[in-house]
Formats: sequence, structure tokens, C-alpha cells
Amino acid sequence: MKHNVLIVEDDPTMRVILKRTLTESNLDIGEIYEAENGKIGLEMLRQYDVDLMLVDIYMPVMDGMEMLDYASDNPKFRDIPAVVVSTENDEKRIDAILRRGMGFVHKEFTTTLLEDQIRKKIIKD
Repeated sequence: MKHNVLIVEDDPTMRVILKRTLTESNLDIGEIYEAENGKIGLEMLRQYDVDLMLVDIYMPVMDGMEMLDYASDNPKFRDIPAVVVSTENDEKRIDAILRRGMGFVHKEFTTTLLEDQIRKKIIKD
């Protein structure tokens, strides 16, 4: 089954890196959608069938945590797994992300690390 992925990241270069990592991975990736902030990310969730979100935290307009909070409160989106891809260094904040059931990958990541986090989210036991 192909998995459609929404990348929510304000840095265009990082979006290219994430997209390339997905397309070159051994993961069964379908469509890849891109948004430059959380507000556009939510609009894309409403518009497209998304199976996984890769979300940065620090973005203008609406940050990634605001977007993920909204998604988790919405019955239509709450079951879409998410991996936070961020420069976040605050261990308490990272722990809170992990406790919410999201994956976390620190920028600069390796392809293997990102793939492993995605696999954990899209492969259900």
C-alpha cells in the first residue's frame, strides 16, 4: 500500500531534502504534498488523503505544534501519524512530543534515521 505524505516545513531546501529522502527510500511512498506552514498544512489535510505527516515545529503563520494540536483534536485527522522533524533541543519538549505518540527526528538527520521513524509510524503491529 502506498502512503501519501504531507511535508510541513517553511524552509524550501529542507522540503527538497525531505522529499528526496522519501522518494529515494525503500518506503512505499505515494503522493508527496508540501506546505510552508501549519495553516497551509491544515488546508492540505482537508483537501488530500494523507497517511503520514512530517512536520517542523518552528514556522511562521502557524507553527507545527499548533497544527498538530488542531489535527489531534479533529476526529478526521487525529489518527494520521506524525513525525516531527526539527532543530528542537529542549528535552522536555521532545519528551512531550514522544509521549503524544509522534516520532521525532532532529535536523540534521540521516536517511536511515528518518526512514526508521517513518516505518514505526506507518507500519502497524
